[in-house]
Amino acid sequence: MQSDKLKNYLHLHFLVFIAGFTAILGELITIDAIPLVWYRMTIAGVLMFLFIKLKKRSLKVPLKTVVHFSTAGVIIALHWITFFAAIKASNISITLAMFSTGAFFASLIEPLFYKRKIIGYEIVFGCIVIIGVVLITQTEIRYFLGIALGISSALFSTLFAVLNGQFVKNHKASVISFYEFVSGVLFMSIFIAFTGDGFDASYFQLTLSDWICLFVLASICTAYAFIASIHVMKQITPYTLVLTYNLEPIYGIVLAVVLFPQTETMRPLFYLGAGLIISTVLLNAVFKNINKSKI
Repeated sequence: MQSDKLKNYLHLHFLVFIAGFTAILGELITIDAIPLVWYRMTIAGVLMFLFIKLKKRSLKVPLKTVVHFSTAGVIIALHWITFFAAIKASNISITLAMFSTGAFFASLIEPLFYKRKIIGYEIVFGCIVIIGVVLITQTEIRYFLGIALGISSALFSTLFAVLNGQFVKNHKASVISFYEFVSGVLFMSIFIAFTGDGFDASYFQLTLSDWICLFVLASICTAYAFIASIHVMKQITPYTLVLTYNLEPIYGIVLAVVLFPQTETMRPLFYLGAGLIISTVLLNAVFKNINKSKI
């Protein structure tokens, strides 16, 4: 029993490592953010479809539900586009630090969806997050576009998480993600067609390195990670899951500094700001757990 628990914890940390490694792949892949996400969602959608067929699950859902899933699919596409665009415009460290502001957005968005009051300590933590962002902006103003895109990515991610939290109550996670992937691909395909770029021969002429990284991104970091995280949630408490996943920026930033020291080593004030943001995210999870234990 104890060994099974240890395996689940190790599996969870492996999933968080994979999440942090996503940013590394975004740096390695040479194509722009929109085609990158198009390929990611297309390949992941095909893999998820095969998984659904293997499990013999039905894809039949009401049209209204399909519309809801499609809305979430567009939002997750925008999240990934702004995330990878932030990496291209700045670097991995800036992007992951800004992505951590998602906890602040969650404290504002969740009360609207779940019709609860805004909690006092969340406002305090939100102010600390803003201070952290200001510190990073002051010392790394040359990356302002990346900072803005990273914050936008955090906002879209929070919206997606809140919507998906509603969906998983009544539907299989694999079915939800399949419709989200398909709608995301359709959304981006229409955008690409209308912007004049189109799907010409050059669009599909990628280097071998890009193809390998894209497949790893779509299979291991998307399809597998999504399915595995659902499995882990059945074995580990939500508090442990949330707290551990909040370590993603730390894993990602450490990996980035080790792999790309020339571009990822930042000024001391950046690490102070990033430390404030990430510490606040972790404290927020701790406070939520304390409050739940009192209920």
